[in-house]
Amino acid sequence: MTAETRRILELRELLTRANRAYYADAHPIMSDPEFDKLLAELAALEAKHPDLADPDSPTARVGGEPIKGFTTVKHAHPMLSIDNTYDEQGVRDWTDRISRALDPKKSKAETGPSLFSDPSPPSPPGPSTPPALLSCCDPKIDGVALSLRYERGRLARAVTRGDGEKGDDVTHAARAIRAIPVVLTATEKKAAPVPDVLEVRGEVYMTLKEFEKLNKQREEEGEDLFLNPRNTTAGTLKNLDPKLVASRNLSFCAHGRGEISDPGFAASHSDFLTRIKSLGIPVTPHLYTCTGVEEILAAIADFDTKRRTLPYATDGMVVRVNSFEQQAALGRTSKSPRWIVAFKYPPDRVMTKLLDVLHQVGKTGKITPRAVMEPVLVAGSVVKHATLHNYGQVRQKDIRIGDTVEIEKAGEIIPYVVGVVLDKRPKNAKPIVAPDTCPECQGTVEPEPPESLERPEFETGRRCINPECPAQIYEKLVWFCGRKQMDIEGLGEKTISQIRADGRIPLNTFADIFHLKDHRVTLLEIERMGEKKVDNLLAGIEAAKSQGLARVLAGMGIRHVGDTTAKLLSRNFKDYDDLMSASVENLMPKALGKSEAIALGYAESPADRPETGLGRETAPIIHAYLHSPVAKHTFAALRDAGVDLTSKDYRPPTSARATPAASGPFAGKKIVLTGTLEAFDRTALTQLLESLGARVSGSVSSKTDLVIAGREAGSKLDKARELNIEVWDEQRLLQALDRS
Repeated sequence: MTAETRRILELRELLTRANRAYYADAHPIMSDPEFDKLLAELAALEAKHPDLADPDSPTARVGGEPIKGFTTVKHAHPMLSIDNTYDEQGVRDWTDRISRALDPKKSKAETGPSLFSDPSPPSPPGPSTPPALLSCCDPKIDGVALSLRYERGRLARAVTRGDGEKGDDVTHAARAIRAIPVVLTATEKKAAPVPDVLEVRGEVYMTLKEFEKLNKQREEEGEDLFLNPRNTTAGTLKNLDPKLVASRNLSFCAHGRGEISDPGFAASHSDFLTRIKSLGIPVTPHLYTCTGVEEILAAIADFDTKRRTLPYATDGMVVRVNSFEQQAALGRTSKSPRWIVAFKYPPDRVMTKLLDVLHQVGKTGKITPRAVMEPVLVAGSVVKHATLHNYGQVRQKDIRIGDTVEIEKAGEIIPYVVGVVLDKRPKNAKPIVAPDTCPECQGTVEPEPPESLERPEFETGRRCINPECPAQIYEKLVWFCGRKQMDIEGLGEKTISQIRADGRIPLNTFADIFHLKDHRVTLLEIERMGEKKVDNLLAGIEAAKSQGLARVLAGMGIRHVGDTTAKLLSRNFKDYDDLMSASVENLMPKALGKSEAIALGYAESPADRPETGLGRETAPIIHAYLHSPVAKHTFAALRDAGVDLTSKDYRPPTSARATPAASGPFAGKKIVLTGTLEAFDRTALTQLLESLGARVSGSVSSKTDLVIAGREAGSKLDKARELNIEVWDEQRLLQALDRS
């Protein structure tokens, strides 16, 4: 065995142990930077020795290639929902029902001792299993249910809850989550062997720190913020690309069991958690053992004082009968097990005064109203800012500066203005006015159309359409140079900031990037810009000139034109001039009516027309932008700087045909998205649905099969109801994706 082979095996063992120590034992043995350094070393060694490839290596946790779609899998044992209760009496009623069910001879007045012994002080949190243990309480993590199936100690399959009977196989995503072990290893020398089949049920969730980090990134990019970690986690698991899943740093906590080949593996819930923790599977450290209803209530109250300090969101406490034998005796209803109930904590809602509203401009030019309030404590933290989402919501709720407003934390994370306390409104309260010009560059602002034509004042938002607006330019430059866009190596966030901070070299437009070669001497004078770095940078810029039309379009941050749409446009138009000569109708061939299509030389059937990624709503916006003076100036400056604006992806019209629809419940369906979706980025959801065979359109017509309506849905939803078209909310969509 060579030294490098030994080092590979050593690093794999060490990093696997580090993952277990961090996620399962909550006792890290190394810092994050040290872990990343060792992981990079392992990746480099494995690249040199492909013959030593191992799918269970820690390097595999960063994600492999995207999958093409989801496979539906039937659960060995159903994943049922849990009944909820919201007050003390509900908990008492549940314990009474359980006691009567286990000992029918007892009257209601005598039910206490049959299952829950006489009250005594609650035992401290912990996984211990005292002889008199009769019930357990553990936190209800606000995550997404997942079933992990281990066969002979290796992760064989991960399946979402779905409809309870069957769900989606998301093994590709589970293997990218470092908290989920791919191989089970017992730490105790005398431990019983791992069962041939061991199914563990639990919650995949996003920590508050990771959620805050992700939303900060989206805010900087001008994207709508995700509302809560749970829906964000659900959307992440539904992503086909495991690399994106890995980048979100999801966590996992086990809370139940499915199929187990060895009946003697554990006799109770607390035993089960102890056993699987010893195998490296994360479990809650907040397990309460209770011997009476008063102890249950005490545990619920005790955890309420602690839950806001945890690094993840919780929305309740799960109470269950501990003994598996008693659980089996109690059975289940058609929807839920009888032996378990979830106590749900009420959301915190407080009042404060709205002092001002800031108008923030994001990378895409979207202008968002942000509330400035008198500081107030909400769900364990001081809040003085909150998003107001858009100006339509501001008008709909009639929020005014000077008002007393009610604040909640949506999902106990994001401060949210619930509404106005009208009887506290002062006489001098000022209406919030959407800006007519960009608050940063005083450029033209484009109102986004309202969802409801009956209420035109409820516009969904406003955008600055100046692509060189100072508030947007830094983020736009960073985006333009990114790997999926112009891929200019060496010109990242830090270098762009350095050059702009120095101030001697103009770097305010896309074209300025390609003139940096004229400032080589000045670049060398900037701190930490050595000769080798500058030469590599200029070489990267020169190479980027030949990237082609699709990369340029994707990099400019044009509204409605992401990576996918840019590629589709470049497949249909051979260069920038060809794109500029296209009419609005040429930009949306699939959305044309039969007579329109034939008149323009397209096929009669939409399925046989070229796909551009644009529809009746988006095509006019793109056409107007391309022909605006600002856009013409930007493209002309790029061309003058030597940037190639010809397409590298162009296909002759005869070969530009739609991809045949996949099989499955979404195949061949025409779907319209409307309103604000919490779990999905609109573009990502469109791509996901299209990968499942759907065609996503921007407008509702008699040919629409399905409308998916998020928050603040308006005219499209009204039209769908008018035409008797099926409408789903986001929860129904997530369930359907689980089954697709």
